[in-house]
Amino acid sequence: MEAAVRSIGELARRTGTKVQTIRYYEQIGLMPEPGRTAGGQRRYGDAELDRLSFIRHARQLGFSLDAIRELLDLSDNPDRPCDEANAIAARQLQEVELRIVRLEALKQELARMVQECSGGRTADCRVLHVLKDHTECLTDHDAVGGGPVDR
Repeated sequence: MEAAVRSIGELARRTGTKVQTIRYYEQIGLMPEPGRTAGGQRRYGDAELDRLSFIRHARQLGFSLDAIRELLDLSDNPDRPCDEANAIAARQLQEVELRIVRLEALKQELARMVQECSGGRTADCRVLHVLKDHTECLTDHDAVGGGPVDR
């Protein structure tokens, strides 16, 4: 049975991935360079569909591109020990748990700001006051990894 041959557009539709993203994955080596028609159009088979589906699912689970590269390497070498993949997944789990802690702290802070707002003039607005004066926050956002900061 011969593998199905797909265009980049069909591969994109089948995996829910943008065409530009597929090209990017090819540029950085996550996806192999595809075969091409005589006219230069990319063609993808079942192996590429499976690989892109793997990448897409890993991205949905929040894995970094570097972690996905490691996981793909393990997947491409089936005789290697599984504990390496488990360690990568454990690192990702830790990252997710840290994000949850940060999000819970942010949720509490935002709820407090909204609750304490009197609804009067902006000069007296609790939300604006807390945003101007970080010492008014209950949580030290930097201590819990509070997101992007301009430095």
